[in-house]
Amino acid sequence: MHALDTIDRNILRLLRLDARMSNAKLAAEIGLSPSACLRRIKIMEKSGVIRGYTALVDTGNADATIAVIINITLERQTEDYLDRFEAAVRRHPEIRECFLMTGGSDYLLRVEVANAGEFERIHKEILSALPGVLRIHSSFSIRNVLATRTKGRR
Repeated sequence: MHALDTIDRNILRLLRLDARMSNAKLAAEIGLSPSACLRRIKIMEKSGVIRGYTALVDTGNADATIAVIINITLERQTEDYLDRFEAAVRRHPEIRECFLMTGGSDYLLRVEVANAGEFERIHKEILSALPGVLRIHSSFSIRNVLATRTKGRR
C-alpha cells in the first residue's frame, strides 16, 4: 500500500469534493505542477488507494433506485467462512457495497433495486444462497439524506 503524505491527502480531499476537477485546477489548488500532481494520482490509482470514480445520482427522480441495507450474520466467524462469503459476494454485481462489521452482524451490504419484486429475486437467488449465512436483516431506505457531495452543494 502506498504511504500517503500531506500532499496525497490533500489531493484525495479535493477529489472527494469534485472528482471531475481538471488536473490543472487540482495541481494549482495543491501547489504542484500538473505533471507532478498527475503522477501522484496515477501512483495512488495503481496502488489501490484510489479504486475508482463514480457519479452521485439524484435519488429524487422517477427512475431512481431504492437502496436496501442488509445486515448479514454468518453461522461462524472463522477465516474460512469469512473468505468464502466475501468471495461469493464479489461475484454478484447486484451487491454494490459490502463491509465487514463489528457489533450485532458480521457484514453490512448495500444493494439498489427498482422495486420490492426485484429485491425479492435478489434475496431468493443471491442473498439466501451466500455461503454460511445464518440470518439476513434488510431495511429499505426512504431517501438519501447525505452522500459525499460536491463543494458548494447543499
